[in-house]
Amino acid sequence: MKDVKALIIGAGLAGTAAAMACQRVGIDAVVYEAYDRTAHGVGASLGLAVNGFDVLRTLGVAEQVRATGWPTNKIALWNGNGRQLATAEDGTIEMTAERARIYGALYDETVRRGIPIEHGKRLVGAEHRDGQVIALFDDGSSASGTVLIGADGMYSAVRGIVAPDAPKPHYVGLTGGGGYTKPMDLGLDSNTFHMVFGKRAFFAYAGLPDGRVGWFANVPTPVEPTGDDLAAVTSDARKRQLLYLFAVDNTPAERIIEATGSIDLWGPLHHMDPPKQWYRDRMVVIGDAAHVPSPSSGQGASLALEDAVELAKCLRDLPDPASAFAAFQQLRAKRVAKVIAAAKRTNSDKAAGPVGRVIRDALAPTAIKLFARPGSRAWLYQRHIDLDEPVLAH
Repeated sequence: MKDVKALIIGAGLAGTAAAMACQRVGIDAVVYEAYDRTAHGVGASLGLAVNGFDVLRTLGVAEQVRATGWPTNKIALWNGNGRQLATAEDGTIEMTAERARIYGALYDETVRRGIPIEHGKRLVGAEHRDGQVIALFDDGSSASGTVLIGADGMYSAVRGIVAPDAPKPHYVGLTGGGGYTKPMDLGLDSNTFHMVFGKRAFFAYAGLPDGRVGWFANVPTPVEPTGDDLAAVTSDARKRQLLYLFAVDNTPAERIIEATGSIDLWGPLHHMDPPKQWYRDRMVVIGDAAHVPSPSSGQGASLALEDAVELAKCLRDLPDPASAFAAFQQLRAKRVAKVIAAAKRTNSDKAAGPVGRVIRDALAPTAIKLFARPGSRAWLYQRHIDLDEPVLAH
């Protein structure tokens, strides 16, 4: 398409990446963010997979993001008895960083490249007039463009317009959260991510280069807690709960939790299947607005980054929004479905009962060898999207 102006709803990872990708292919973009402030300083840690980092190289922002974190290229699996089940040179995670720092690097680079980001613009509707899409915001203002890209997360306003009957977020039976300790000496190699399948809950941790330990826990919780349920549990109470859960395990979990200041990030984990059709008229959804693999996949951010570049290419190469959006969905749907399915299997391992734990622990060494074997996960991690390669109509 020629003379395209993209209205991007949401200034998170997907939105800023989409804005930079659009700029790279000659599409003007403006980003509209519902909140009146940035998300600097908000969020826990994030492991960025190698396929997601490859997109950052394509966008020319890899080194800015790399400077926010540290390399994490090994994994070690443990059971609750303190027995190491397996270890491998993983080669799937490029780096780990605080999510807010990755977000900050992408946001700052978007601004540096001259792409406008307008805050306090909460989308409440959209109209189509004279071959344009009109975004309507709750402050009474509006914006006009050629296409509207919904990059506004799991509870996307755009998704509600594009596909009101789309699947809703599905609770996976786990609650989770984490934090950071004060500097402590556990003799950890910051390149290694440790994953513990405990007797009562799952615990993962990694040493940071500054001596702190970053960690998260997943706790089997049959009934999804409400917002009021979560608000009623103080940080100290959450600590006591976790200390109880991990007291039966022979791991560093208790020491790590004790050394953590406060546990402010905790909530239910979800996955969300994509809608049957990801687009409508001149509107399309990407990233978490389109599909949410559970956090167990480690692919949420990477899939969103891939979406951003694939969509920009389709908008550049195909003659109208309908053909561009159809090609985009065709390029993405099978891959996304495969990631979501794999994450569901991982969730079941985290919530395994006594018999399931025995089977899981017995199979883990073989599974990790297969996982780490060159080529076994090439379909996922060795995905490169060539920005210069043309997209053909599907």
